[in-house]
Amino acid sequence: MTARVEPVLVPGWPTPRGYANGMIGAGRTLCVAGQIGWDAQGVFHTDDLIAQFDQALANVVAVVAAAGAAVTDIASMTIYVTDIEGYRARLKELGPVWRARLGKHFPAMALVAVAALVEPRAKVEIQATAFVA
Repeated sequence: MTARVEPVLVPGWPTPRGYANGMIGAGRTLCVAGQIGWDAQGVFHTDDLIAQFDQALANVVAVVAAAGAAVTDIASMTIYVTDIEGYRARLKELGPVWRARLGKHFPAMALVAVAALVEPRAKVEIQATAFVA
């Protein structure tokens, strides 16, 4: 069986841009733990929100790849940010980062503003669910 996910479109609703309202998938379920903006050795190289977002996405992709799946097998993501205003102000910078890691694949997503994350330097944490063949 080939793992795959497909968007769920609700009749009468506008087509979402940059996310999916729902995804349905087939295969084994992969739950990716929250990934933050540090490298494989647990080292932060920056305190910049966009750079940490990029690294956190890279970490999610690494876990998905290690499970034998592709980014297009990611069905959902929850993104936690410690600076919602900073996130909103820099949305245009996130597009190229997203496309570099996930192309034009947009899972079902939620973005949550939080006061802090467990790692004090972390600005973003991304949790994901994917389906693996």
